[in-house]
Amino acid sequence: GVTRLLLTRIPFFKEVIVSSFSCDSCSWSNTEIQSAGRIQEQGVRYTLAVTSRQDMNREVVKTDCATARIPELDFEIPAFTQKGVLTTIEGIIDRAVAGLEQDQPIRKAQDEEVAGKIEEFIGKLKQLKEVPSPFTFVLDDPSGNSFVENPHAPQRDEALLVTRYRRTPQQAAMLGLEQDEIPADSAEDLRNEVLQFNTNCPECNAPANTNMKLVQIPHFKEVIIMATNCDSCGHRTNEVKSGGAIEPQGTRITLRITDPSDMTRDVLKSETCSVEIPELEFELGMGALGGKFTTLEGLLKDIRDLVERNPFTLGDSSVPGKAEKLQEFVGNLQEVIEGKTKAHFIMDDPAGNSYLQNVYAPEEDPELTVERYERTFEQNEDLGLNDMKTEGYEAEEAPGR
Repeated sequence: GVTRLLLTRIPFFKEVIVSSFSCDSCSWSNTEIQSAGRIQEQGVRYTLAVTSRQDMNREVVKTDCATARIPELDFEIPAFTQKGVLTTIEGIIDRAVAGLEQDQPIRKAQDEEVAGKIEEFIGKLKQLKEVPSPFTFVLDDPSGNSFVENPHAPQRDEALLVTRYRRTPQQAAMLGLEQDEIPADSAEDLRNEVLQFNTNCPECNAPANTNMKLVQIPHFKEVIIMATNCDSCGHRTNEVKSGGAIEPQGTRITLRITDPSDMTRDVLKSETCSVEIPELEFELGMGALGGKFTTLEGLLKDIRDLVERNPFTLGDSSVPGKAEKLQEFVGNLQEVIEGKTKAHFIMDDPAGNSYLQNVYAPEEDPELTVERYERTFEQNEDLGLNDMKTEGYEAEEAPGR
């Protein structure tokens, strides 16, 4: 047979290697996807409430290390038991059925009782494809490179919950990651120095250098800016991390865009910040686009590029009606960028580490509202604060010594 390999880049899935095998003798064919890009900084978990046949047609990118579950049936496809694949939810169930049916003749000969139970379970999986009753599909990927389609993009999908989380040491070891220890230097030295360390380009994987610098934002706090430039392919990327602790309260920043000059305001969007534009019915969840320190115009352009490069909405895989809807959204967003349309720009950061420039500082900005609020239990869970204890732990350790 012949195996064909294609290195390509899919938005929301980074770089991938698509392999296709076909045999002219028996007409057997097979396709696989392997991730060729870098592992994301956080894992991702998609929880979808499947209520109709249309939900079975949602596009799914499942990597090798992703775990797929259907809690209602106590069914789970463990990590590294299947190759990476670009398919639909129905396709994942079909692959599971085919895998269970493969060894049924041998099971019937060795243990008929076990074979009967598996046959009964296969029947339940096949019934799921008709969606006789709602069920839950969970896709958990510690590498952060899996994806479940949102057919309502750019609007929020009420049936789809996307959660980003910090990997456990066990998950990091499973992915083959090693944590490098950073030598402790004084903060004063870091403020006056640009640190540089070796890394690989996320686009072409060629050796490159990443620069890191501590920056003090006026009327805010310290942040860490990291920038990577690749001399081989010219790729440039930058990322921002908060240099301080998580704030006691969450922050919700609302800006009423009334003038084109608002586009020049500095914006710090942390990884935990979500963005909302009510007039466009648009919401960007936390974790998307990563941390950024740019202007309001730069952030809105990044959002526009994120929508335009999505293959499930405006690419070859798009549906005509959906593509027209997304084109209209891109046009409306462009009018906001050009200052032709007034809108509200809302940043909601449970960690309180995001910032939007007040051009009237230190006076109050009439168009800018900053609200502080108490985080919910779920928000603290996403930030890993519920299991963190910073007071009284010495007393608990003392009796055990």
